[in-house]
Amino acid sequence: MLARLRATLDFMPSPIEDKPGLLIRDPFQFSDATLIIPPALIEFLEYYDGKRSALDLRAELVRISGDVQAGQIEEQLSGALSQAGFLEDEHFERLRGAAEHAFGETPVRMASHAGSGYPEERRALAGTMADYLAGGERSTERVLGIAAPHVSPFGGIEAYRAAYAALSPDDAGRTFVVLGTSHYGQPDRIGLTRKPFETPFGNAVTDVDLVEKIAAEAGAAAHMEDYCHAIEHSIEFQVVFLQHLFGPNIRIVPVLCGTYGSLFQGGFPEETEAARRIFGALGEMAAREGDRLLWVLGVDMAHMGRRYGDRISARAGQGEMQAVERQDRARIERMESGDARGFWELVRENGDDLKWCGSAPIYTFLKAVPGARGSLRQYQQWNIDPESVVSFAGISFHSR
Repeated sequence: MLARLRATLDFMPSPIEDKPGLLIRDPFQFSDATLIIPPALIEFLEYYDGKRSALDLRAELVRISGDVQAGQIEEQLSGALSQAGFLEDEHFERLRGAAEHAFGETPVRMASHAGSGYPEERRALAGTMADYLAGGERSTERVLGIAAPHVSPFGGIEAYRAAYAALSPDDAGRTFVVLGTSHYGQPDRIGLTRKPFETPFGNAVTDVDLVEKIAAEAGAAAHMEDYCHAIEHSIEFQVVFLQHLFGPNIRIVPVLCGTYGSLFQGGFPEETEAARRIFGALGEMAAREGDRLLWVLGVDMAHMGRRYGDRISARAGQGEMQAVERQDRARIERMESGDARGFWELVRENGDDLKWCGSAPIYTFLKAVPGARGSLRQYQQWNIDPESVVSFAGISFHSR
């Protein structure tokens, strides 16, 4: 049987003009290979479903081409997909095992987006961050937490600036609980790590005691030393902003929040044992530690347009995106009022056709800190490409 094509790959049209086709890459970075499947072969990828054999694929290639030698194409295609680590086979298992072992052995969580999401040289990064945050309107109240984007900072800088302007120098001594979207993690689970976070500024200190307590109370709903931390940007970008404001040795509790399955199945997350354990563990920490903690949510909101499977060509602030803004703001209003249930009711409508990738961290925060009340400081939409838009916001939270 042909090995199954991995479901966790990124697929997109080839951006290379003289090499049309389907570009495939691995967002987990188990493999650094990139393949471009020629247009004539794209339809044959469906044979890699774990149910059909190499003979089935060869027979179809011969039938369509009329060339008995076309069976050699199957060998070449299967070989290329396997060598790239894109099939669920022994080669992929070796790649995954090596990557997970390497993350487990390294003493720090190394910066994975320096040089792409932000400058990798310390002085250049300091200058860039100073420019990003210049002119933000300061808050006069001590905040309980903030919500900021996790998109590349240059794309969401207005919302980033508004969120981080709510912090003050007095917050430097607090422990920052960073709830980030887990784009690659398992549903109904949180991902934890004890590792300090390395950036060009230095190493942020992970509060291991708090991480251990969360793990103990969440039980099987928590994944310790989750490999997703190695590649995820939703926490890394927040750490960079916090280090710029408060110095490299900030204390953090990094928590990746996986999607809640009830988003597509109906009901509410807390109807599962796993979600109840997560909310209980974080809620216990919030009650126990009180004002010593400052919560930071790394969340994006709507994802609309061609890149995200929609038929529309989306433009920020125009056409359909005006209706999206109204829907976004309705959800934000529920966040501001601390209405977790109302927020989830809006998110799960139509299986979340707005594709908010920050819904899990937001709901987790609202359930763990039920006394939180928010204030929208900045709403923003950004064209991530000419036909696709991401929305996000800068929000501050205070105690009721």
